[in-house]
Amino acid sequence: MRHNVAGKSLGRNTAHRAALRKNFTVSLIKHERVITTLPKAKALRPFVEKMITLARSGDKATRLHRIRRAVSFLQDKDAVRKLFEVIGPRFANRAGGYTRILRMADYRIGDGGTKVIFELVENNVLEQQIKAAEANANKAPAEAEGAGAR
Repeated sequence: MRHNVAGKSLGRNTAHRAALRKNFTVSLIKHERVITTLPKAKALRPFVEKMITLARSGDKATRLHRIRRAVSFLQDKDAVRKLFEVIGPRFANRAGGYTRILRMADYRIGDGGTKVIFELVENNVLEQQIKAAEANANKAPAEAEGAGAR
């Protein structure tokens, strides 16, 4: 029995779980959207939410302390910079619920695990991907015409 044991082990030892938390949070901050499994997303959601709350909260007197706490957890200065300059101000007027878990229709091939999209609310990642795809589609025919003229 698991008396007085908090949290999910996710089939990993303590050091592996700590590394998973850090890497997952950094990836989500950098890319704003991650595809993962449902149990992992549910277990790691509180850590991501706490980091965003740390970035959006408070007065300027404690800003340096909050930045240092974020650096000690994430250990990635680029992610901390994006967290405090982009993501924190975006959620400044939001009381909580910064993330969303969307279930995908397909399952992971190896073990049949439920795949989900774990993303920040109010992101524009999908819009950026569509614009990039349209730009590549418009660019490809122009290159094909130029190659035939030689």
